[in-house]
Amino acid sequence: MTFLKNKNFNSLTNEELESKILLISKELVELRLKKVTRQSFKSHEFKQKKCELSQLMTIKKFKKI
Repeated sequence: MTFLKNKNFNSLTNEELESKILLISKELVELRLKKVTRQSFKSHEFKQKKCELSQLMTIKKFKKI
C-alpha cells in the first residue's frame, strides 16, 4: 500500500474528508484491538494509517481557513 498524494486529498469535499477520517480512525482501533488480543496483523499498517490520518487532518484544517 502506498501513501496517497496531497493532490488526491485536496480534491475531496468536506463530507468525504470527514468520512475518510472516520474510516481510518476505525481501522486504527481495529488494528489496536488485534494487537491487544494477539491476533495476526501487519504492523506496518499502523504507520501508514497514522500518516494518512494526519494528512487528512491537515487538509481539513487548511480547508477551514
